[in-house]
Amino acid sequence: MIEVKKALAGAEAFIARHPRALTGSVVGLLSGFAITAFGIAPLAPNADDLPKHLVAEIVQPADLDAQLAALASHTLALSRNELTRSSDTADSLLKRMGAFDPAAALFLRNDPLARRILQGRAGKMVQLSADASGTVQSIVARFPAEKTEQQSTHFSRLSITRGKNGAFNATLETAPLQTQVRLGSGSIRSSLFAATDEANIPDAIASQMADMFSGDIDFHRELRKGDRFSIVFEAMTADGEPINWDGSAGRLIAGEFVNNGKSYQSVWFKDTATGKGNFYAFDGQSKRRAFLASPMEFSRITSGFSMRFHPILQTWRAHQGVDYGAPTGTAVRSVGDGTVDFAGWQNGFGNVVHLRHSGDRTTVYAHLSRIDVKKGQKVDQGQKIGAVGSTGWATGPHLHFEFRVSGRQQDPRVIARASEAVTLPNYARAQFQQQVASVKTQLAVAESMEGGVSGAD
Repeated sequence: MIEVKKALAGAEAFIARHPRALTGSVVGLLSGFAITAFGIAPLAPNADDLPKHLVAEIVQPADLDAQLAALASHTLALSRNELTRSSDTADSLLKRMGAFDPAAALFLRNDPLARRILQGRAGKMVQLSADASGTVQSIVARFPAEKTEQQSTHFSRLSITRGKNGAFNATLETAPLQTQVRLGSGSIRSSLFAATDEANIPDAIASQMADMFSGDIDFHRELRKGDRFSIVFEAMTADGEPINWDGSAGRLIAGEFVNNGKSYQSVWFKDTATGKGNFYAFDGQSKRRAFLASPMEFSRITSGFSMRFHPILQTWRAHQGVDYGAPTGTAVRSVGDGTVDFAGWQNGFGNVVHLRHSGDRTTVYAHLSRIDVKKGQKVDQGQKIGAVGSTGWATGPHLHFEFRVSGRQQDPRVIARASEAVTLPNYARAQFQQQVASVKTQLAVAESMEGGVSGAD
Protein backbone atom coordinates (compact mmCIF):
# COMPACT_ATOMS: atom_id res chain seq x y z
CA MET A 1 0.00 0.00 0.00
CA ILE A 2 2.89 2.31 0.89
CA GLU A 3 4.55 1.51 -2.47
CA VAL A 4 1.38 2.44 -4.44
CA LYS A 5 1.18 5.76 -2.64
CA LYS A 6 4.79 6.47 -3.49
CA ALA A 7 4.16 5.65 -7.19
CA LEU A 8 1.13 7.97 -7.36
CA ALA A 9 3.09 10.75 -5.67
CA GLY A 10 5.89 10.32 -8.20
CA ALA A 11 3.44 10.46 -11.13
CA GLU A 12 1.91 13.67 -9.82
CA ALA A 13 5.37 15.20 -9.51
CA PHE A 14 6.21 14.16 -13.12
CA ILE A 15 3.00 15.70 -14.45
CA ALA A 16 3.68 18.91 -12.62
CA ARG A 17 7.23 19.12 -14.03
CA HIS A 18 6.48 17.91 -17.65
CA PRO A 19 2.83 18.75 -18.70
CA ARG A 20 3.69 19.06 -22.44
CA ALA A 21 5.38 15.69 -22.50
CA LEU A 22 2.30 14.06 -21.09
CA THR A 23 0.04 15.74 -23.69
CA GLY A 24 2.25 14.54 -26.53
CA SER A 25 2.16 11.01 -25.21
CA VAL A 26 -1.65 10.96 -25.04
CA VAL A 27 -2.02 12.35 -28.59
CA GLY A 28 0.47 9.83 -29.86
CA LEU A 29 -1.42 7.02 -28.21
CA LEU A 30 -4.76 8.15 -29.75
CA SER A 31 -3.13 8.52 -33.17
CA GLY A 32 -1.97 4.97 -32.88
CA PHE A 33 -5.52 3.81 -32.28
CA ALA A 34 -6.68 5.76 -35.35
CA ILE A 35 -4.00 4.18 -37.53
CA THR A 36 -4.91 0.79 -36.15
CA ALA A 37 -8.62 1.31 -36.95
CA PHE A 38 -7.71 2.49 -40.45
CA GLY A 39 -5.66 -0.59 -40.96
CA ILE A 40 -8.31 -3.02 -39.72
CA ALA A 41 -11.34 -1.68 -41.70
CA PRO A 42 -10.17 -2.79 -45.16
CA LEU A 43 -9.81 -6.33 -43.83
CA ALA A 44 -13.67 -6.85 -43.91
CA PRO A 45 -14.67 -9.55 -46.49
CA ASN A 46 -15.82 -8.45 -49.93
CA ALA A 47 -19.43 -9.41 -50.63
CA ASP A 48 -18.49 -10.60 -54.12
CA ASP A 49 -16.06 -13.11 -52.62
CA LEU A 50 -18.61 -14.70 -50.30
CA PRO A 51 -19.66 -18.26 -51.25
CA LYS A 52 -22.91 -18.61 -53.23
CA HIS A 53 -25.34 -21.55 -53.07
CA LEU A 54 -27.97 -22.39 -55.73
CA VAL A 55 -31.16 -23.91 -54.33
CA ALA A 56 -33.30 -25.82 -56.87
CA GLU A 57 -36.72 -27.29 -56.14
CA ILE A 58 -38.94 -29.26 -58.50
CA VAL A 59 -42.55 -28.01 -58.64
CA GLN A 60 -45.01 -30.69 -59.55
CA PRO A 61 -47.95 -29.33 -61.65
CA ALA A 62 -51.43 -30.52 -60.86
CA ASP A 63 -52.64 -33.47 -62.85
CA LEU A 64 -53.90 -32.29 -66.25
CA ASP A 65 -56.86 -34.66 -66.18
CA ALA A 66 -57.86 -33.34 -62.79
CA GLN A 67 -57.74 -29.78 -64.11
CA LEU A 68 -59.90 -30.67 -67.10
CA ALA A 69 -62.38 -32.44 -64.84
CA ALA A 70 -62.62 -29.38 -62.56
CA LEU A 71 -63.15 -27.14 -65.58
CA ALA A 72 -65.84 -29.44 -66.94
CA SER A 73 -67.66 -29.42 -63.60
CA HIS A 74 -67.70 -25.60 -63.49
CA THR A 75 -71.15 -24.22 -64.26
CA LEU A 76 -71.17 -21.35 -66.77
CA ALA A 77 -73.74 -18.62 -66.22
CA LEU A 78 -75.06 -15.63 -68.16
CA SER A 79 -75.71 -12.30 -66.47
CA ARG A 80 -77.14 -9.35 -68.41
CA ASN A 81 -78.57 -5.90 -67.59
CA GLU A 82 -81.08 -4.07 -69.79
CA LEU A 83 -83.68 -1.31 -69.66
CA THR A 84 -87.23 -2.16 -70.70
CA ARG A 85 -88.65 -0.53 -73.83
CA SER A 86 -92.20 0.52 -74.56
CA SER A 87 -92.34 -2.02 -77.42
CA ASP A 88 -91.11 -4.95 -75.30
CA THR A 89 -92.95 -8.24 -75.01
CA ALA A 90 -91.96 -11.10 -72.73
CA ASP A 91 -90.28 -12.91 -75.63
CA SER A 92 -88.49 -9.86 -77.08
CA LEU A 93 -87.12 -8.83 -73.67
CA LEU A 94 -85.73 -12.30 -72.94
CA LYS A 95 -84.30 -12.63 -76.45
CA ARG A 96 -82.55 -9.26 -76.20
CA MET A 97 -80.99 -10.40 -72.92
CA GLY A 98 -79.73 -13.66 -74.45
CA ALA A 99 -82.17 -16.05 -72.78
CA PHE A 100 -84.27 -18.68 -74.58
CA ASP A 101 -86.84 -19.90 -72.08
CA PRO A 102 -90.51 -20.38 -73.10
CA ALA A 103 -91.46 -21.19 -69.50
CA ALA A 104 -90.01 -17.89 -68.25
CA ALA A 105 -91.76 -15.95 -71.03
CA LEU A 106 -95.05 -17.62 -70.12
CA PHE A 107 -94.59 -16.67 -66.47
CA LEU A 108 -93.88 -13.03 -67.42
CA ARG A 109 -97.11 -12.95 -69.42
CA ASN A 110 -99.41 -14.62 -66.89
CA ASP A 111 -98.23 -13.92 -63.35
CA PRO A 112 -99.85 -10.73 -61.90
CA LEU A 113 -96.62 -9.55 -60.26
CA ALA A 114 -94.26 -10.59 -63.05
CA ARG A 115 -96.38 -8.73 -65.62
CA ARG A 116 -95.45 -5.41 -63.96
CA ILE A 117 -92.03 -5.61 -65.59
CA LEU A 118 -93.65 -4.93 -68.95
CA GLN A 119 -96.48 -2.70 -67.70
CA GLY A 120 -96.40 1.06 -67.11
CA ARG A 121 -93.51 3.29 -68.07
CA ALA A 122 -90.49 1.90 -69.91
CA GLY A 123 -86.99 2.25 -68.50
CA LYS A 124 -87.18 -0.35 -65.74
CA MET A 125 -83.75 -1.74 -64.85
CA VAL A 126 -83.78 -5.51 -65.44
CA GLN A 127 -81.02 -7.91 -64.39
CA LEU A 128 -81.22 -11.49 -65.70
CA SER A 129 -79.24 -14.58 -64.74
CA ALA A 130 -79.33 -17.72 -66.89
CA ASP A 131 -77.33 -20.92 -67.31
CA ALA A 132 -75.18 -21.86 -70.31
CA SER A 133 -78.20 -23.13 -72.24
CA GLY A 134 -80.09 -19.83 -71.79
CA THR A 135 -82.51 -21.17 -69.18
CA VAL A 136 -83.54 -18.35 -66.84
CA GLN A 137 -82.55 -18.75 -63.19
CA SER A 138 -83.55 -15.34 -61.87
CA ILE A 139 -84.82 -11.93 -62.96
CA VAL A 140 -84.66 -8.77 -60.85
CA ALA A 141 -86.37 -5.57 -61.99
CA ARG A 142 -85.89 -2.21 -60.26
CA PHE A 143 -88.11 0.80 -60.89
CA PRO A 144 -89.55 3.84 -59.06
CA ALA A 145 -91.58 3.16 -55.94
CA GLU A 146 -95.28 2.86 -56.66
CA LYS A 147 -96.27 5.36 -53.95
CA THR A 148 -95.64 8.91 -55.20
CA GLU A 149 -94.43 10.19 -51.82
CA GLN A 150 -91.73 7.48 -51.75
CA GLN A 151 -90.37 7.90 -55.27
CA SER A 152 -87.57 10.28 -54.25
CA THR A 153 -86.37 8.03 -51.40
CA HIS A 154 -87.31 4.41 -52.28
CA PHE A 155 -87.56 2.02 -55.21
CA SER A 156 -89.50 -1.13 -56.06
CA ARG A 157 -87.63 -4.43 -56.41
CA LEU A 158 -89.46 -7.20 -58.30
CA SER A 159 -87.63 -10.53 -57.97
CA ILE A 160 -88.41 -13.67 -59.99
CA THR A 161 -86.60 -16.87 -59.02
CA ARG A 162 -86.70 -20.41 -60.38
CA GLY A 163 -87.08 -23.17 -57.79
CA LYS A 164 -85.49 -26.62 -57.84
CA ASN A 165 -88.68 -28.02 -59.30
CA GLY A 166 -88.50 -25.54 -62.20
CA ALA A 167 -91.42 -23.43 -60.99
CA PHE A 168 -91.08 -19.64 -60.80
CA ASN A 169 -91.91 -17.41 -57.86
CA ALA A 170 -92.31 -13.61 -57.90
CA THR A 171 -92.00 -11.17 -54.98
CA LEU A 172 -92.33 -7.38 -54.84
CA GLU A 173 -90.79 -5.22 -52.14
CA THR A 174 -89.90 -1.58 -51.51
CA ALA A 175 -86.33 -0.71 -50.54
CA PRO A 176 -84.57 2.59 -49.74
CA LEU A 177 -82.41 4.29 -52.34
CA GLN A 178 -78.76 4.83 -51.44
CA THR A 179 -76.50 7.77 -52.31
CA GLN A 180 -73.08 7.55 -53.94
CA VAL A 181 -70.67 10.37 -54.79
CA ARG A 182 -69.55 10.12 -58.40
CA LEU A 183 -67.23 12.08 -60.69
CA GLY A 184 -67.95 13.02 -64.30
CA SER A 185 -66.33 14.92 -67.14
CA GLY A 186 -66.89 15.62 -70.80
CA SER A 187 -66.34 18.02 -73.69
CA ILE A 188 -68.73 19.84 -75.99
CA ARG A 189 -68.98 18.66 -79.58
CA SER A 190 -72.47 19.83 -80.49
CA SER A 191 -74.64 20.57 -77.44
CA LEU A 192 -74.58 20.38 -73.66
CA PHE A 193 -77.00 17.47 -73.39
CA ALA A 194 -75.26 15.53 -76.17
CA ALA A 195 -72.02 15.82 -74.17
CA THR A 196 -73.63 14.76 -70.89
CA ASP A 197 -75.37 11.83 -72.60
CA GLU A 198 -72.03 10.69 -74.02
CA ALA A 199 -70.51 10.92 -70.51
CA ASN A 200 -73.43 8.94 -68.97
CA ILE A 201 -74.42 11.85 -66.75
CA PRO A 202 -78.13 11.85 -65.74
CA ASP A 203 -80.31 14.47 -67.42
CA ALA A 204 -81.35 15.96 -64.07
CA ILE A 205 -77.68 16.51 -63.15
CA ALA A 206 -77.06 18.09 -66.56
CA SER A 207 -79.98 20.47 -65.94
CA GLN A 208 -78.55 21.38 -62.54
CA MET A 209 -75.20 22.09 -64.19
CA ALA A 210 -76.94 24.42 -66.66
CA ASP A 211 -78.57 26.19 -63.70
CA MET A 212 -75.27 26.31 -61.80
CA PHE A 213 -73.51 28.25 -64.57
CA SER A 214 -76.52 30.01 -66.13
CA GLY A 215 -75.38 33.34 -64.66
CA ASP A 216 -71.94 32.95 -66.26
CA ILE A 217 -72.72 31.24 -69.57
CA ASP A 218 -75.61 31.62 -72.01
CA PHE A 219 -75.89 27.97 -73.05
CA HIS A 220 -78.09 28.95 -76.01
CA ARG A 221 -75.60 31.37 -77.58
CA GLU A 222 -72.15 31.14 -75.96
CA LEU A 223 -71.41 27.39 -75.95
CA ARG A 224 -68.31 26.53 -78.02
CA LYS A 225 -67.02 23.29 -79.50
CA GLY A 226 -64.15 22.15 -77.29
CA ASP A 227 -65.60 23.59 -74.08
CA ARG A 228 -65.19 21.09 -71.26
CA PHE A 229 -66.61 20.40 -67.83
CA SER A 230 -65.83 18.39 -64.71
CA ILE A 231 -68.41 17.68 -62.01
CA VAL A 232 -68.89 16.00 -58.64
CA PHE A 233 -72.43 14.81 -58.04
CA GLU A 234 -74.46 12.69 -55.68
CA ALA A 235 -76.09 9.81 -57.54
CA MET A 236 -79.01 7.81 -56.22
CA THR A 237 -78.53 4.06 -56.53
CA ALA A 238 -80.81 1.04 -56.31
CA ASP A 239 -78.86 -1.95 -54.99
CA GLY A 240 -75.68 -0.17 -56.07
CA GLU A 241 -76.93 0.53 -59.61
CA PRO A 242 -77.11 4.27 -60.55
CA ILE A 243 -80.62 5.35 -61.55
CA ASN A 244 -81.86 8.08 -63.87
CA TRP A 245 -85.49 8.39 -62.84
CA ASP A 246 -87.42 11.64 -62.67
CA GLY A 247 -87.12 13.16 -59.21
CA SER A 248 -84.50 10.65 -58.03
CA ALA A 249 -81.30 11.67 -59.77
CA GLY A 250 -79.47 13.18 -56.80
CA ARG A 251 -77.76 16.54 -56.54
CA LEU A 252 -74.87 18.30 -58.24
CA ILE A 253 -72.22 19.01 -55.58
CA ALA A 254 -69.57 20.95 -57.49
CA GLY A 255 -68.53 21.75 -61.03
CA GLU A 256 -66.00 23.46 -63.25
CA PHE A 257 -66.86 24.63 -66.76
CA VAL A 258 -64.31 25.98 -69.22
CA ASN A 259 -66.13 28.11 -71.79
CA ASN A 260 -64.18 29.75 -74.62
CA GLY A 261 -60.97 29.41 -72.58
CA LYS A 262 -62.37 30.93 -69.37
CA SER A 263 -62.87 28.75 -66.32
CA TYR A 264 -65.85 28.96 -63.94
CA GLN A 265 -66.15 26.99 -60.67
CA SER A 266 -69.09 26.51 -58.36
CA VAL A 267 -70.07 24.41 -55.34
CA TRP A 268 -73.40 23.59 -53.70
CA PHE A 269 -73.40 24.73 -50.07
CA LYS A 270 -76.21 24.27 -47.55
CA ASP A 271 -76.47 26.69 -44.65
CA THR A 272 -77.10 24.46 -41.62
CA ALA A 273 -78.65 27.36 -39.71
CA THR A 274 -81.38 28.11 -42.27
CA GLY A 275 -81.51 24.70 -43.98
CA LYS A 276 -81.34 26.36 -47.42
CA GLY A 277 -78.73 25.57 -50.05
CA ASN A 278 -77.33 27.47 -52.98
CA PHE A 279 -74.54 27.44 -55.59
CA TYR A 280 -71.52 29.61 -54.79
CA ALA A 281 -68.30 30.44 -56.60
CA PHE A 282 -65.17 29.25 -54.80
CA ASP A 283 -64.57 32.80 -53.49
CA GLY A 284 -67.95 32.74 -51.72
CA GLN A 285 -69.85 34.84 -54.24
CA SER A 286 -73.38 33.53 -54.68
CA LYS A 287 -74.41 32.11 -58.04
CA ARG A 288 -78.04 32.64 -57.09
CA ARG A 289 -79.90 35.88 -57.46
CA ALA A 290 -83.31 36.84 -56.15
CA PHE A 291 -84.81 35.83 -59.51
CA LEU A 292 -83.95 33.04 -61.94
CA ALA A 293 -83.49 33.97 -65.58
CA SER A 294 -85.98 31.34 -66.74
CA PRO A 295 -89.14 29.70 -65.32
CA MET A 296 -88.11 26.44 -67.01
CA GLU A 297 -84.99 24.36 -66.49
CA PHE A 298 -83.91 24.23 -70.12
CA SER A 299 -85.90 25.24 -73.20
CA ARG A 300 -85.86 27.43 -76.28
CA ILE A 301 -87.24 30.97 -76.49
CA THR A 302 -89.84 31.21 -79.24
CA SER A 303 -90.85 34.84 -78.80
CA GLY A 304 -88.91 37.51 -76.94
CA PHE A 305 -89.75 40.79 -75.22
CA SER A 306 -90.32 42.87 -78.37
CA MET A 307 -92.74 43.69 -81.18
CA ARG A 308 -94.21 40.64 -82.91
CA PHE A 309 -97.01 39.61 -85.28
CA HIS A 310 -99.77 38.15 -83.11
CA PRO A 311 -100.68 34.69 -84.54
CA ILE A 312 -104.38 34.93 -83.53
CA LEU A 313 -105.20 38.64 -83.75
CA GLN A 314 -103.20 38.94 -86.99
CA THR A 315 -101.75 42.34 -86.00
CA TRP A 316 -98.38 43.67 -84.90
CA ARG A 317 -98.35 44.15 -81.13
CA ALA A 318 -95.77 44.66 -78.42
CA HIS A 319 -95.07 41.32 -76.76
CA GLN A 320 -94.87 42.15 -73.05
CA GLY A 321 -93.27 38.90 -72.00
CA VAL A 322 -91.24 35.90 -73.13
CA ASP A 323 -92.65 32.71 -74.68
CA TYR A 324 -90.94 29.37 -74.07
CA GLY A 325 -91.76 26.53 -76.43
CA ALA A 326 -91.93 23.15 -74.69
CA PRO A 327 -94.04 19.97 -74.77
CA THR A 328 -97.30 19.87 -72.86
CA GLY A 329 -96.69 18.76 -69.27
CA THR A 330 -93.19 20.25 -68.96
CA ALA A 331 -92.73 21.54 -65.40
CA VAL A 332 -92.92 25.31 -64.80
CA ARG A 333 -91.12 26.73 -61.76
CA SER A 334 -91.26 29.94 -59.76
CA VAL A 335 -88.40 32.29 -60.60
CA GLY A 336 -88.32 33.66 -57.05
CA ASP A 337 -89.68 33.39 -53.52
CA GLY A 338 -93.20 34.75 -53.31
CA THR A 339 -96.90 34.28 -52.59
CA VAL A 340 -99.61 33.11 -55.01
CA ASP A 341 -101.74 36.17 -55.81
CA PHE A 342 -103.96 34.43 -58.39
CA ALA A 343 -104.33 30.85 -59.63
CA GLY A 344 -107.06 29.99 -62.11
CA TRP A 345 -108.58 30.86 -65.50
CA GLN A 346 -108.10 34.36 -66.92
CA ASN A 347 -109.33 35.27 -70.42
CA GLY A 348 -106.68 34.81 -73.13
CA PHE A 349 -104.12 33.59 -70.58
CA GLY A 350 -106.13 30.42 -69.95
CA ASN A 351 -104.82 28.70 -66.82
CA VAL A 352 -102.53 31.26 -65.23
CA VAL A 353 -100.62 31.85 -61.99
CA HIS A 354 -99.64 35.28 -60.61
CA LEU A 355 -96.92 35.36 -57.95
CA ARG A 356 -96.30 38.42 -55.76
CA HIS A 357 -92.67 39.09 -54.78
CA SER A 358 -90.91 41.68 -52.64
CA GLY A 359 -90.34 45.18 -54.01
CA ASP A 360 -93.76 45.45 -55.69
CA ARG A 361 -92.76 42.83 -58.26
CA THR A 362 -95.05 40.24 -59.85
CA THR A 363 -94.47 37.30 -62.21
CA VAL A 364 -97.09 35.75 -64.52
CA TYR A 365 -97.16 32.17 -65.89
CA ALA A 366 -99.83 31.63 -68.58
CA HIS A 367 -101.37 28.94 -70.87
CA LEU A 368 -100.74 26.22 -68.26
CA SER A 369 -102.16 22.73 -68.71
CA ARG A 370 -102.11 22.22 -64.94
CA ILE A 371 -101.93 24.47 -61.86
CA ASP A 372 -100.18 23.02 -58.79
CA VAL A 373 -100.57 25.90 -56.30
CA LYS A 374 -103.42 27.76 -54.59
CA LYS A 375 -104.10 31.44 -53.88
CA GLY A 376 -102.30 32.61 -50.74
CA GLN A 377 -99.75 29.79 -50.82
CA LYS A 378 -96.09 30.69 -50.23
CA VAL A 379 -93.64 29.30 -52.79
CA ASP A 380 -89.85 29.06 -52.92
CA GLN A 381 -87.59 29.88 -55.84
CA GLY A 382 -87.47 26.91 -58.20
CA GLN A 383 -90.66 25.31 -56.82
CA LYS A 384 -92.96 23.72 -59.41
CA ILE A 385 -96.17 25.70 -59.79
CA GLY A 386 -97.71 24.08 -62.88
CA ALA A 387 -97.07 22.59 -66.31
CA VAL A 388 -96.80 23.86 -69.88
CA GLY A 389 -100.00 23.75 -71.93
CA SER A 390 -101.95 25.55 -74.65
CA THR A 391 -104.99 26.87 -72.78
CA GLY A 392 -106.47 30.29 -73.61
CA TRP A 393 -105.29 32.10 -76.71
CA ALA A 394 -102.47 29.78 -77.72
CA THR A 395 -101.73 28.16 -81.07
CA GLY A 396 -99.58 25.45 -79.52
CA PRO A 397 -98.05 24.29 -76.23
CA HIS A 398 -95.83 26.96 -74.70
CA LEU A 399 -95.39 29.10 -71.59
CA HIS A 400 -96.05 32.83 -71.69
CA PHE A 401 -94.01 34.47 -68.91
CA GLU A 402 -94.17 38.09 -67.70
CA PHE A 403 -92.26 40.12 -65.12
CA ARG A 404 -94.05 43.22 -63.80
CA VAL A 405 -92.59 45.98 -61.63
CA SER A 406 -95.20 48.29 -60.07
CA GLY A 407 -97.69 46.87 -62.57
CA ARG A 408 -95.60 47.55 -65.69
CA GLN A 409 -94.09 44.74 -67.79
CA GLN A 410 -90.30 44.53 -67.88
CA ASP A 411 -87.87 42.27 -69.75
CA PRO A 412 -87.52 39.23 -67.40
CA ARG A 413 -83.95 38.48 -68.46
CA VAL A 414 -82.79 42.04 -67.72
CA ILE A 415 -84.51 41.99 -64.32
CA ALA A 416 -83.00 38.62 -63.41
CA ARG A 417 -79.44 39.68 -64.21
CA ALA A 418 -79.82 42.96 -62.30
CA SER A 419 -81.54 41.43 -59.27
CA GLU A 420 -79.85 41.33 -55.88
CA ALA A 421 -77.55 38.40 -55.13
CA VAL A 422 -78.02 36.04 -52.20
CA THR A 423 -74.99 36.46 -49.92
CA LEU A 424 -73.08 33.85 -47.90
CA PRO A 425 -73.42 34.57 -44.13
CA ASN A 426 -70.13 35.34 -42.35
CA TYR A 427 -70.69 32.60 -39.75
CA ALA A 428 -70.73 29.95 -42.54
CA ARG A 429 -67.51 30.95 -44.30
CA ALA A 430 -65.17 28.62 -42.38
CA GLN A 431 -67.35 25.58 -43.13
CA PHE A 432 -67.71 26.76 -46.73
CA GLN A 433 -63.93 26.95 -47.25
CA GLN A 434 -63.51 23.43 -45.88
CA GLN A 435 -66.03 22.16 -48.41
CA VAL A 436 -64.32 24.04 -51.25
CA ALA A 437 -60.95 22.48 -50.36
CA SER A 438 -62.54 19.01 -50.46
CA VAL A 439 -64.27 19.40 -53.84
CA LYS A 440 -61.19 20.94 -55.47
CA THR A 441 -59.40 17.63 -55.05
CA GLN A 442 -62.35 15.69 -56.47
CA LEU A 443 -62.67 18.04 -59.45
CA ALA A 444 -58.96 17.59 -60.21
CA VAL A 445 -59.50 13.83 -60.36
CA ALA A 446 -62.61 14.25 -62.54
CA GLU A 447 -60.69 16.51 -64.93
CA SER A 448 -58.00 13.85 -65.36
CA MET A 449 -60.59 11.36 -66.61
CA GLU A 450 -61.03 10.83 -70.34
CA GLY A 451 -64.72 11.65 -70.13
CA GLY A 452 -67.46 9.54 -68.55
CA VAL A 453 -68.42 8.80 -64.95
CA SER A 454 -66.73 6.92 -62.11
CA GLY A 455 -67.28 6.45 -58.40
CA ALA A 456 -65.44 8.64 -55.89
CA ASP A 457 -63.77 6.66 -53.11
